[in-house]
Amino acid sequence: MLDSGVHADHPHVGGVQGGTSFASENVTDFVDRIGHGTAVAAAIREKSPDVDLLAVRVFERRLATDADVLVRAITWAADHGAHLINLSLGTANPAHGERLAAAIQHAASRGSLVVSARESNHVDWLPGSLPGVAGVVADWTCERDVIGVTAPSADDSLPVFHASAYPRSIPGVPRERNLSGVSFAVANVTGFLARALESADASPVDVIRRYFSATSR
Repeated sequence: MLDSGVHADHPHVGGVQGGTSFASENVTDFVDRIGHGTAVAAAIREKSPDVDLLAVRVFERRLATDADVLVRAITWAADHGAHLINLSLGTANPAHGERLAAAIQHAASRGSLVVSARESNHVDWLPGSLPGVAGVVADWTCERDVIGVTAPSADDSLPVFHASAYPRSIPGVPRERNLSGVSFAVANVTGFLARALESADASPVDVIRRYFSATSR
C-alpha cells in the first residue's frame, strides 16, 4: 500500500509485515498520521483476511506527494516482493506519464501488479490509465461485496474494475460521515484480487484473466 502509512494495531488492520517511508528521513516510520492509509488497509484486510500487508508511506500530513517519490515507492514495493501494489491515488499531469510507465514496467518484470485509480470526474489519472495497470473506477451504486468488470479499450491489456467508493464501515458512524472516494474503490479491488491470489498458483495478471472476465460482476 503506497499511502499515508498504517496504524498497524488498529483492530480492522491486524498488523503489517513491514514497510518503509518515502515521506520522512526516518525510513522505518510508516505510522499513519491522517487515517487514510489505515482505512485503505482495513478495506483490503476485510476482503482478504490473510493478506500480508506492506505499508509504504508516501504522504506526510496531507494527501500529496510527487512523481519521483511515487516512482521510487513503486520500485521499492516491487523489489520487496509485493504481488499487488495498491495506489489509492493518481495524477492528471501527463508530464509524469513516461516515468510512471517505466516504474509499471519494472514492477511487471518483478511479478508485481499495480492497482490504481483510473479516472475521476471524467479525468484520466496516471498511472491507473496506463497499459498493464489494473485501473479502477468508483461506482457509488455498487455494493461493497461485489465488483464490476468491463472490457479494456484497444490500448489496454487488462479490464477496467468498478467498485464501491466506501471503505469498511465503522460501528456507530453513518456511512456519509466516513471517508469515501475512488481511493476506497481501489482498495476494495485490491482486496478482491488478493483473495483470488490466495487460492491460485498464478501471477496477478493471470488471475485477472482467469477469474475476472469482462462484464462479470
